[in-house]
Amino acid sequence: MRRPVWLGGRVRGRVRAGVHPVPICHEWNTIAHLNEYEGDAEARPFTREELQRFLDYADDQVDRAVRAKRKGALAAYRDATLFKVAYAWGLRRTETSKLDIADWGRNPAAPEFGRYGMLHVRYGKAVRGQPPRRRNVPSVMGWAVEAVADYVDNIRPRFGCDEHPAMWVTERGGRVKPAEVNARFVAYRDALGLPKQLTPHSLRHSWVTHLTEQGVDRRFIQEAVGHRCDTSTAIYTHVSGDFMNTALRKALNPAFDPQCRKES
Repeated sequence: MRRPVWLGGRVRGRVRAGVHPVPICHEWNTIAHLNEYEGDAEARPFTREELQRFLDYADDQVDRAVRAKRKGALAAYRDATLFKVAYAWGLRRTETSKLDIADWGRNPAAPEFGRYGMLHVRYGKAVRGQPPRRRNVPSVMGWAVEAVADYVDNIRPRFGCDEHPAMWVTERGGRVKPAEVNARFVAYRDALGLPKQLTPHSLRHSWVTHLTEQGVDRRFIQEAVGHRCDTSTAIYTHVSGDFMNTALRKALNPAFDPQCRKES
């Protein structure tokens, strides 16, 4: 029996009686998918355990500097808060570095967050030939709002840059640059022995993934990260195996629950 030739999912020629498509992909001639994340390895999100370790390590640098009574405690505190903001509002590295104090505002739908209920991102990724795209990102993580408020009220004033508009200022009175964000991120990542595939952009991917796992509406996430198409948001998303198993059970239970079948 001659095997049909597959072209783009269709069989070339007519299928005669008794002739059936024959699979040509088997376990012995295909590559096994061993990794949970099949997207771009350069932009994979943190696992929750990795993220907790990273943020804890950033906080620890503040304590170490304070105990050693050396310079750098303020900068360490600033950087720890910066990484929390990048994650908790799903920001790119450049978007984070270019934040101003005035970019924070109230959100009538979330009055409990006060003046930090909404973040106005002014330097979103631009389409070629166009100015940076702006967007508003609602605050959704209370612990991150508390971290921002503490930094703005108690830490940033100690830099002595009251007249500077930047959220993240340096000891010399300038604005923290994207390259500096990347350098500090790499230093923390490597000190922890985390995979080199993790980059500052991974914090943004993690925000999308974790909100998806929490059941947040996909359209809300898409608007918050500034994607025009949902397919772009889908590429960012890497839900855990536990989440997939739970979602599967949720989908299967109605079909196998006698009470649900009776009601239908």
